[in-house]
Amino acid sequence: MHAITIPQPGGPEALVWAEVPDPVPGDGEVLVEVAASAVNRADLLQRQGFYDPPPGTSPYPGLECSGRITALGPGVTGWAVGDEVCALLVGGGYAEQVVVPAGQLLPVPAGVGLVEAAALPEVACTVWSNVFMIAHLRPGETFLVHGGASGIGTMAVQLAKAVGARVLVTAGGKEKLARCAELGADVLIDYREQDFVEEVRAATGGAGADVILDIIGAKYLDRNVKALARNGRLAIIGLQGGRRGEIDLAALLAKRAAITATTLRARPLEEKAAIVGAVREHVWPLVEAGRVRPVVHEVLPFAEAAEAHRIVEASAHVGKVLLAR
Repeated sequence: MHAITIPQPGGPEALVWAEVPDPVPGDGEVLVEVAASAVNRADLLQRQGFYDPPPGTSPYPGLECSGRITALGPGVTGWAVGDEVCALLVGGGYAEQVVVPAGQLLPVPAGVGLVEAAALPEVACTVWSNVFMIAHLRPGETFLVHGGASGIGTMAVQLAKAVGARVLVTAGGKEKLARCAELGADVLIDYREQDFVEEVRAATGGAGADVILDIIGAKYLDRNVKALARNGRLAIIGLQGGRRGEIDLAALLAKRAAITATTLRARPLEEKAAIVGAVREHVWPLVEAGRVRPVVHEVLPFAEAAEAHRIVEASAHVGKVLLAR
């Protein structure tokens, strides 16, 4: 088969479409013929040499895919050759074939195309696990999502609205904010021109946000705590603004607030399977009802993976950038 390889870490030009050995499914795994994969910021870090895949896993980038099952490994039940699926991966999505643990498979939702489905697994699992399983966002609460026009952001806005939360977003520029509004965001904050702490306080009568989903990290840490409501929950899932920051612990104590931080890729198989199962139970019905949809900025062929990375690096997109065969 062929896959996008990274012979040497570097810029987008480091991505090389090359012939590689065919994968073989083991116990509890299936082989999927890939129709499409999505570009995530973790893929950019892997290309640069900063985010190596866990030992013993696929060396190729790609944390999600869609496609058709072509073979079942020993012990797999509930799936059949020919099933159209999408999947959460530890890596290997930028390829013609990929091996997937059966617990990380999802059926392609009714009403969603096979290629388009590649935009769903990573964002749905990330948002559902952090915002709902950990931070327990509830109906009527106020939810702030940073990077509302990103792949994560567009899913977070839709899911929060679907459960009855009030949604505030930060994004850069009127066009991206307008897209967030189309998805249901109630309060739009241009981080280039506005102080999100002040805007959150103004929008909530000084109360603050009950849950904040943050992709920035250190740069926003102290300000996120200031923007939290009493008993608020800050969920950190990205480090685009750095790894090390300072906060006023007295402010955290006074608000009885909580900070959580997670990654998805390195979690044990059983934890990922539980998240995927929860997504299938709670998110997939919303997708099939048309209340939540994948947001796709552009679909490029695998041979143009370098250009797809440039688009994501420049933050020139809304939603997901896909690679398709």
